[in-house]
Amino acid sequence: MTTDTEKSDISKTEFEVLDALWKKFPATASEIIQRLNQNKTWHEKTVKTLLSRLVKKQVIDFNKQQRSYLYFPLVERSTYNQKESKSLVSRLFGGKVAPLVAGFAHSDALSKEDVDELKSLIKQWEKKND
Repeated sequence: MTTDTEKSDISKTEFEVLDALWKKFPATASEIIQRLNQNKTWHEKTVKTLLSRLVKKQVIDFNKQQRSYLYFPLVERSTYNQKESKSLVSRLFGGKVAPLVAGFAHSDALSKEDVDELKSLIKQWEKKND
């Protein structure tokens, strides 16, 4: 898998297809459709169109095996998450993370576990950067 973070932006529906592929790959279109249909009904033609778009955007690729195409991601989930997180913070908060966390804190969206995890991450960062 590539770690290239400069891949084309993907839509919400393309992400859902990619997410289904990340769960287990390689996978056929039928397997991906079956995974997607666990949450809501997807039409086969729609999923195949979205797979084709993701191939064109070089986010996924495929190998032809007999009469089937086996799809696999070219972008690691962690790389994608990191890119999207940076993009969100940059667009909405001017590149600063604190206002994002503050927003969650003020809306009582942070659980005790979230706060503990944030504290741990901060401690790790301080050890590494002192």
